[in-house]
Formats: sequence, C-alpha cells, structure tokens
Amino acid sequence: MISVANLSVTFGSRDLFKEISFVMNAKDRIGLVGKNGVGKSTLLKILAGHQPPTKGAIMTGPGETIGYLPQEISNDSTKTIMDETMTAFDEVLKMEQEIESINEQLATREDYESDDYMEMINRLSDCHERVHTLGAGKMESEVIKTLKGLGFSDADMLRPMTEFSGGWQMRVELAKLLLQKPSLLLLDEPTNHLDIESILWLEQVFINYPGALLMVSHDRAFLDNVTNRTIEIVFGKIYDYKANYTKFFELREERLEQQQNAYKNQQRYIAQQERFIERFKAKASKATQAKSAQKQLDKVERIEFDDLDNSSIQFHFPKAPRSGDVVLRAEQLNKSYGTKEILKNLIFDITRGERVAFVGKNGMGKSTLVKMINGETDAQGILKIGHNVEIGYYAQIQEKTLNENRTVIQTIEDVATHEWTNQARVRGLLGAFLFGEEEIDKKVKVLSGGEKSRLALARMLLRPVNLLILDEPTNHLDIASKEVLKEALLRYDGTLILVSHDRDFLQGLTNKTFEFTNKRIVEHYGDIQVFLDSHAVESFRDFETSKDKDKALKSQAFGKSSPNDNAVKDDQNQKKEQDKELKKLKNELKLEEDTIERLEKEIAGILVQLQDPELFKDEAKSKLVVKKHDDLKQQLAKSMKHWEELGVQLEGL
Repeated sequence: MISVANLSVTFGSRDLFKEISFVMNAKDRIGLVGKNGVGKSTLLKILAGHQPPTKGAIMTGPGETIGYLPQEISNDSTKTIMDETMTAFDEVLKMEQEIESINEQLATREDYESDDYMEMINRLSDCHERVHTLGAGKMESEVIKTLKGLGFSDADMLRPMTEFSGGWQMRVELAKLLLQKPSLLLLDEPTNHLDIESILWLEQVFINYPGALLMVSHDRAFLDNVTNRTIEIVFGKIYDYKANYTKFFELREERLEQQQNAYKNQQRYIAQQERFIERFKAKASKATQAKSAQKQLDKVERIEFDDLDNSSIQFHFPKAPRSGDVVLRAEQLNKSYGTKEILKNLIFDITRGERVAFVGKNGMGKSTLVKMINGETDAQGILKIGHNVEIGYYAQIQEKTLNENRTVIQTIEDVATHEWTNQARVRGLLGAFLFGEEEIDKKVKVLSGGEKSRLALARMLLRPVNLLILDEPTNHLDIASKEVLKEALLRYDGTLILVSHDRDFLQGLTNKTFEFTNKRIVEHYGDIQVFLDSHAVESFRDFETSKDKDKALKSQAFGKSSPNDNAVKDDQNQKKEQDKELKKLKNELKLEEDTIERLEKEIAGILVQLQDPELFKDEAKSKLVVKKHDDLKQQLAKSMKHWEELGVQLEGL
C-alpha cells in the first residue's frame, strides 16, 4: 500500500495541488486524468521521488518499490537492445549474492534464538520470494518475450541502442520496468510510441500485472480495457472514482449535478437566513433570535461548486500560399540504414490540396519518409519538392525540435518574422495556446509533454506554409485539444500529410491513405473510414490483426476461386483442434495449481520449524531443513512459472 497524505505543490502564487490525499492498493489500475497543465506529470514525478512536494508526505509500506516511465527520456547507452534490457535484472544478481551470503552465515552461526538470527531467516525468505517474482530462472527468455511483445524483432536484439529512435528507446525502458515488476508502476503516456499490436499486447500485460498501476493516457480504449479506478485532477483538487474511464464520465456528471443542487439549496438557505438577520437584528424582541441565527450561519460549511475547466486552445493556420500543382514526387525512392532496407522503389505523387494519411505498423518507414521530405535524412533515388513549396513540420518527439534552455516566449521570438515584432501580439498567440503570464517565462525543459506540443503548434503559426506535415501530433494532447486541432486542420487550405494511429482524429481529415507495408506504399483513395471499410474492418486494431484474411475476403466478395476458397472449412477444423488444445491446457493448469498448493503448504510447515529454537541445537538437522526450504522454494518458482506460461497460452486460445 502506498499513501499520499495532504500533498500540496505551489509554483509562485499558484497552487497546483491543495492538500490532496489518496491511497493506492495492490492490484489497483488507476487512470490519472485531467486537462493538460493540471499537474498529472508533476504528480507522477513526485510519487517517483524525482521532485519534492511543497508539503505533504508519501508513505510506502515495507518492501514496496516504485517504477517510473516518463513521457520522454535521454538514453546514451551504447549497449545492444538485449544487453540494455538485461540490466533490469541487476536486482536479481544482488539478491542472489545476498542469498548466498545469508546461507553461509546460517551455516556457521549458533545464536538460534536471537532476534538477529530470525531476521536473517525472514530476509532469506523475502529474497527468495523477490527472485522468484522477477523470474530469475528464465531471465534471457523473459527479456526476449517482453521485447518481442513491444515490437522488436529477433534481428533487433543485437543492434545497439544508438541505432534506434527515442520512441523505440522508450520501449526498452518500458520493457525494463515490466521485467523489474515494481509494486507500483507510474506511467506517463505509455502508448504514445507504440503501434496497435504492441498496445494490445501491453493491455494484457497490465491486466495481469502483479502490482498496482497509475497511468496518464489519452487513449480512451486503452484506459477502459486496463483501469478499474479513475482519479481526476480539477483546479488543484482530486476526485476518486472506482470505475474505468467511460464509467467515470457518467459518475462525474452525477457528482456535478448533485453538487450543483446542494450548492443551490445551501445558497437559498443562506439568503433566507441573511434576510431574517438583517430584518430583525435591530428589534429588541428579535435581537436574540437574530444573533442565534447568525451564529448558526457562521458555522455552516460552505459548499464549493466545481465548474468544469473548459479552457482550450483556439487557433487557425495562416492561409497557404499557392504552390505548384505537384507538391511532392518520388521516383524509385529507396532508404536503407546500413544493411537494413526500410523503403524500396517508392513511386508516388502528392498534388496541391491533397490530404494524405500515412498509416501502418511502427518501423514500416512512415516517420522515415517524413524526415526525407523535410531534409532531415538523405533520400536514395528521386524525391522532388514542387515549385514554391513551403514546409511546416511538426515532429513526433518535440525535445528534438525545441531548445530546452530557451523560455516559452523566447522560443516564439526566435523564429518570429517581422510581422510578429509586436510583443503584445506574441503574448496573445501564447495566450491562445493556454500559456498565461506566469508560464511564458518557463524554460522549455520544465514543460510537460502536452505543453511542449502546444508550444510547437504555436510556433508553426508564425509563417504561412502550403505543405503541412504532422507526425503523431496528438500524442501529448488532451481530448479537448485534439478536437480543436482537428477543427483547425479541417479549415487549413494547403496540402496535408498526417502520420497517426488515432482513427477518430483522422476521420474526415484526409482524402488519400498511404499504407506502409513490406517496404512499399499502397495508395488508397478516400478518407480513413473508406480505407478501413475496404479492408472489411471497424478499427485499426482489427486492421492490424486481420490483414492476413484480406485476400480470402476479396475472393469471396467477387466469387473468384483461390487457395482460400475453403477458408470456412479450415476454420472449422482449426476450431476443433483449438477445443482439444483448450481442454488439455485446462487439465495441465489444474494439475499445476494443485502442485503449487501442495508446495506452499510444505513451505509454510518448514517456516514453522525454522521459527523453533530447538531445531538449531542439532546443526546437521537444521542444515537439512534450511536446504529443504530452499529446494521447495525453487520448485515453487518453477511451478509458478509454468502456471503463468499455461495461463498465457490459455488466454491466447
């Protein structure tokens, strides 16, 4: 259990939090929600010990551990992906050394009845338990399984960290945390850099995670599938709902309605009492009653009504100057990094006014092509930028485009044209992006991910462009800000390239889709919904998992023969095989559960013996009992591991 007691954070005269308190229990799955800038990331940093509160305390139980994944990291490691992830088991190696040291001491000491001796026995048991939890017996296989779940291939395992982007390095940090299994995981936008398949895998990991989770995320589906509790931050206070994200909205509306009714009733009562007091306080016969009414009124605890924070960014893109008819042209365009081929023989045109969505799994080359267009990396082949094309570029990772040592207002002034020399106009622009007078002098390095995103968007408005390229622009934006950005893009009159996995955001924004697959691009006309409908799916998740069935669906639709004509019959046969496998797995799972129960009972019995001082008067017997205890713990660890593996297989079926 981890408790937060009367926590307050003050910046200047502004209270970010005001004496908030809550408790996180084991198995809690908490979504931390609220508008950008209310302090979600700050709260995670404080809980992780990376930033002190102004006042208040955070209390953790004995043996509790906390793991923290920030929105952004800077990892300069030159190790391979595999070796860097293996550092997650540094604790295991230390624990194993401690177990060996304790066993050596127990074999030579004779103060069996001392408190110190019993503390060593308890510590030995704790170490064994922790080593088992961390999966020491299969460290390498656990690392590979976790990295693959997060999208790394076998070939990636021996590649150095320096070859991977910040988003992929974030996956390594997440893998290390999952392998360390802290009591509480603090996660700040964990899905920002993941593709759909990795998000689905991570959902299952979090659902079965042995500890507690507290996460900030703007992915509604992810929160609904994982969380069982929602904490909302509003005007420095928190409201705790024992519900997932969707149910939280319903409960919040009910709370606000009840609060508003209670507030109105109390205001009506106060007004009545004040009228009575004012009317009779000067009359001798009623003065005593008036004074009594005043005392009662003074004791009333005033209800505060929480108006929802409806502030949101407000902006529109400048009118796009006219470009040539062909904005981009690629002919035999290739891209490789060393021996790794990313894109091969691309041929396409993007014409003036087109609005193109780049979709596909991570690692398929979407961001690579964007960087080639923007001149950040070289192009192998022909990539022509059209006549009079002015590019506006929003990068996926903002710390690479913003100088972290400049302030908010300096970031705007550094790129402002002569039209923006009026500082009042610059401040007005920043105000439209929710940067008030207190925020404009903050340095970029202290801004949250959402604030950096808003600042980067504001900077894009300083000059007119006719080719707007946005690479995952919604990653750090709250839901309200996403809607405002979408409205601004709908009004934008230039050419648009949009990289996103957010189907709701893409809907209606584009008229062409570039599907990145197998090093190539497949062009689809129409918006994202037309693209999805053409694949007979309802969401990106279905698209990513049903791609292999595409040919079978098409052949059925047009009545053409193909090797997949017998797909239905094959599915029926496969179902029978799955049923047999399911029954077999359930039987194995039951046997393993019986074994675990037996081993736990035996271990409990031995712990009772180890607490008896008489045992240690016979040195040979005590050594046998300690050895048997260790052997049983190892057997239990193996059984638990096998039970977990069977559970994963069962879920898969």
